[in-house]
Amino acid sequence: MTSSARSKIETLEARLAAEGIERPKIVLPKDDFWVFGYGSLMWNPGFPHLGVKLARLHGYRRRFCVYSHRYRGTPESPGLVLGLDRGGSCWGLAYQVPQREAEEVLAYLYEREMVTGVYIPRWLDLRVQGRKRPLKALSFVVDPGHKQYAGHLSEAEIAALICQGEGQRGACAEYLRNTVRHLDALGLHDRSLHRLLKGVERD
Repeated sequence: MTSSARSKIETLEARLAAEGIERPKIVLPKDDFWVFGYGSLMWNPGFPHLGVKLARLHGYRRRFCVYSHRYRGTPESPGLVLGLDRGGSCWGLAYQVPQREAEEVLAYLYEREMVTGVYIPRWLDLRVQGRKRPLKALSFVVDPGHKQYAGHLSEAEIAALICQGEGQRGACAEYLRNTVRHLDALGLHDRSLHRLLKGVERD
């Protein structure tokens, strides 16, 4: 790993550890690796990749279950963003990261996903059409013990937070619309997100 990428990751891990948040260290393979995107990574990955595959993850589902105090909200007026929560399954996109870019991409993903430690980085098995063996991909799953976990909220409470949330990367409602739009474009109709979007637009 390059000294710059290593420094970014180690600095973030040290800060989280000082806050009592320990996360598993990710060891990259010696060749290309894959990253699973289920939310904003689907339309804005932000890192170089060689290919993209439609993939399904079993054992986790896509949910608005993370309070956002930065990207889609503020501490005073939080929004919500998606997380991979336990149970069910989730369709998304798997991105193939070239080995020559692996360290920098990992550092970028840590800066994007691991700032507060609400996510846990894990290698998970994806199912890809036309491939018999599972595809191992780096994924970020929500920590239900973290203070930003919002998995206990009702659908009405979720809709209210999405309506109010706006942060560094824009309105939370637009984040929801983008997710629905890109899933639809992939031929993936997420009924729960469509229902939530109707409620948000009605409000």
